[in-house]
Amino acid sequence: MKSSFELAMERLNKTAPEIKLTSAQKKQIAELESRFKAKLAERELALKDELNSASAAGDFEKVELLQKQLVVERNTLRAGLEEKKEQIHQSSVQK
Repeated sequence: MKSSFELAMERLNKTAPEIKLTSAQKKQIAELESRFKAKLAERELALKDELNSASAAGDFEKVELLQKQLVVERNTLRAGLEEKKEQIHQSSVQK
């Protein structure tokens, strides 16, 4: 007897079969993720320096603004990464 999880996975595979990526596509995705991590680390370092100096100066409005900016930039970078990864996945479906 199959578990409900196994049955759900079978139904999912019928409606949306698993996408097989080539090694080149996997390499592209790994490179994208590496670049994303580097860009994110760069922005976090830059903004954290600004956050520290604003916090030390007692400018809490600027601290809040910089924290929001960091969240927005993180989300923007993540969305760009996911979009590019999806393009790679779509190119494997079209082949």
